[in-house]
Order: sequence, then structure tokens, then C-alpha cells
Amino acid sequence: MVDLSKPVDVLKFAAKFNEEQEKLDVLVNNAGCMVSGKNIDSLGFETNFACNSLAVHILTEKLIPLLRKSTDPRVVNVSSGGMLTEKLNLSDLQSIGGRNFDATAAYAQQKRQQVIMTEMCAEKYPDIKFSSMHPGWADTPAVSESLPSFHAKMQGRLRSPAQGADTAVWLTLSPAAKLIQSGDFFQDRVAVATHLPLAWSKSSRADHEALMSELNGMLTKVQQASENQQS
Repeated sequence: MVDLSKPVDVLKFAAKFNEEQEKLDVLVNNAGCMVSGKNIDSLGFETNFACNSLAVHILTEKLIPLLRKSTDPRVVNVSSGGMLTEKLNLSDLQSIGGRNFDATAAYAQQKRQQVIMTEMCAEKYPDIKFSSMHPGWADTPAVSESLPSFHAKMQGRLRSPAQGADTAVWLTLSPAAKLIQSGDFFQDRVAVATHLPLAWSKSSRADHEALMSELNGMLTKVQQASENQQS
């Protein structure tokens, strides 16, 4: 078990996993959080960002060696349709710049970051199949606790957890999914657009590269903190 909102713990978990395992066939970055209130740790990482974006980057980067030992390695990032109208905000990646912290908006921003991370990793690691997906709105404790009003209004129209998980499972196990284009975004086993028409949510290649550079810098910071703890 590891708390994905604690980057140093995530890094240590990845290191231990590399030591104990011979290979990794599939990595599904599914865990996420929408914690209200601005909570920033001693390294300067906000809880939601640490779990939803930074942990995904750390696990992916650090488990690449094990994934490459598999004959059919795959990485699936469970994003959200909430990101569709959200544009990458490089000036405030952790969504902590405003006076009032909005956990829902932060979550959507971080899910946009996940989609971009998926696309960039697909280019960086062409020998590994990367996908992101939207599970649809499922009736889970996370939805009922984080979005109680939405959950109440949507009673009877939400998917079951199994229905929400279907596309992620298909992406990880299906022989057909082996043939899909790496980096695509899926819903209901179909590759779909990552932007809505006229949503003004597109960002440039330079911005995407800047995001990855920022995440790499954060990873270095986490590595230094981990080393300091051990010394």
C-alpha cells in the first residue's frame, strides 16, 4: 500500500517494486482524489496535484524498465470527461494561485494534464502502448463523497463501477487493443477527441513539452528529498 498523495512514498514504492519484480505487463494509473481545501506539503505539492498528476508521472517514469521487459507492455491513465473543456494552465499547474481553491476545477486541470502526459509518453516510449480513457460517470463512493449534489441529481443514470472500468480493462487485456494507436483517449472502447468543438482548450506542442519539463523537475526534487531522508 502507498499513499499516492505523498511523492516521496510513491518514489520509494517504485524503487521497491523494481527490486522485487522481474517485469510489469500493465500499469493502470487509476487512483485519484478531489480533496476540498488547499493542502500543501513540505515540498510545496498540493494534495490533489500530487495524487492525480505527479504520482502518475513518478510511477510511469520509474516503472518503464520493468514495462520494457514485458512482451506487450501497456499503460492506461484513467482520466475524466471533466477535462474536455479545460486548457492546460502552465502558469498554475497545481491550481493553487487563486485566493479560493476549487477542487473540482483542479481535478479537471489535472485530468487534462494526464491526457497530455499520455500523448507525450507515447512519443517518448514507442515500445510501450499508452492510452488514456474516460470511464463515464459511475456510482462510486468517490463521486458520492466529492460531488454529493451531482450524485444526488444523477441517481438512476450513473454507471456501475464495472461499467466504468470496462474500457480500462479492455485497454489492458484485449488483443484488439494491442493494435490501437498509442497515446489516444478512449471512451466506451472507442478513441474520441480530447477537445470539444469551440472549447478553446487546445494548447501548443511547446506547452506540452514545458509540462513534461516541469514534472521532471518535480521528480528531481522528490528524489533529492528522498535521498536527504536516507542520509
